[in-house]
Amino acid sequence: TRYEFAAGLNACLDRVNELIRTATDNLVSREDLATLQRLQEEFSAELATLRGRVDALEARTAELEANQFSTTAKLKGEVIFALSQAFGEEVAGTNDDLETNTTFTDRVRLNFDSSFTGKDKLRVRLQARNVTQFNTDVTGTNMTRLGFDGEDGNDVEIEELWYEFPLGDALKVHIDANDGGYNDNLNNFNPAFASSGSGAISRYGRFSPIYRQGGGAGATLTFAPKSPISASVGYLAEDNSNPNAGFGAFSGSYAAIGQINFQPSDTFGVGFTYARTYQNNEGGVNLFDSTGSALANRPFGNVATTANHYGIQALVSPSSKFALSGWAGYSDANAKAGGVGVEGSDAEMFYWAASLALRDLGTKGSTLGVIFGQPPKVTESDLAEDDDTSYHLEALYKLPINDNIAITPGVLVIFNPEHDNGNDTIYVGTLRTTFKF
Repeated sequence: TRYEFAAGLNACLDRVNELIRTATDNLVSREDLATLQRLQEEFSAELATLRGRVDALEARTAELEANQFSTTAKLKGEVIFALSQAFGEEVAGTNDDLETNTTFTDRVRLNFDSSFTGKDKLRVRLQARNVTQFNTDVTGTNMTRLGFDGEDGNDVEIEELWYEFPLGDALKVHIDANDGGYNDNLNNFNPAFASSGSGAISRYGRFSPIYRQGGGAGATLTFAPKSPISASVGYLAEDNSNPNAGFGAFSGSYAAIGQINFQPSDTFGVGFTYARTYQNNEGGVNLFDSTGSALANRPFGNVATTANHYGIQALVSPSSKFALSGWAGYSDANAKAGGVGVEGSDAEMFYWAASLALRDLGTKGSTLGVIFGQPPKVTESDLAEDDDTSYHLEALYKLPINDNIAITPGVLVIFNPEHDNGNDTIYVGTLRTTFKF
């Protein structure tokens, strides 16, 4: 185009002027100068426009540099508005009618991501929320909880604080200083639904409960992170800031984890995970972080409990528009306290789920999702077992309005809540709108 030619001519004029200033010999002929003068006159309008654009760009660049937020940090935000309600005949485990009203709630997250070398990342996340928890106090079961819930009265708090850096290509180090979670530190093999803001609407549907083990502060090391086969180990302590007996980084509740990943491409992956946990009654025993039945989370009551957790997760994505993922897990727990008849007792738990994601269905960027599975259930125990089986069914459709706004209607259905077929089916519907900036 004439503007492209003018840009080349402008560069040529600059080079000729440079040669004239520095040359000792006659490097430019009179004919060449005459040609350049003619071209300069012919393209004077384009050259003026081009130089005006450059001047404006330089002015805007100078203004941005003078007023930028930070030379090392970027601000990213996410806001959720949600309309939600639980439906059903009775509250699980009771004869009380399940009567709830529609709620309108929100969650706000501000991520401050900083980098000092270009390869590392320091994240500080501020969060405020008032999203209703459809838990045992409302529906009689935690199986009906939403994946983005949490009631803090919209008080602002530091929800995440971590630093991540590589040691060459052989090792990636992730250090959590506050409220760490293995679901962020390890590959959870459920990319379509793992996000609380744009993934599954339910708590259980986001990823395997094995990634909910632990919390607080600690470190996760990933060896050969860019290779088809990688391995990770991690340690998180829940009561890391408490110096009293039975707490602290190594004397209180903790979760140690190890995972081997085999993911030769973005279309296929499988992970094998093991976690060892200890929870005491001071911090409260909750083996699966409020997914599954109340008995599965506290098979011996609120007494000190150790557990071994085994999990397998897989992802198959034959095309960019179709993905299958799922997980299965087994845990065995042992009571370390509780007195005669409880201390020394054993229990076994099992869970599984499968999900289907169909992308670009109806409009580009959309996702139709279906998740089905069995939340954690006590299958064997010296004390008490879950007699029946609950089933988790979830359907959602994420509809992007533009690059910054997406609307996700979804419904969650829990059959036989609390693994008791005497309990009526409970439904939770939500309309989640997510803004990103």
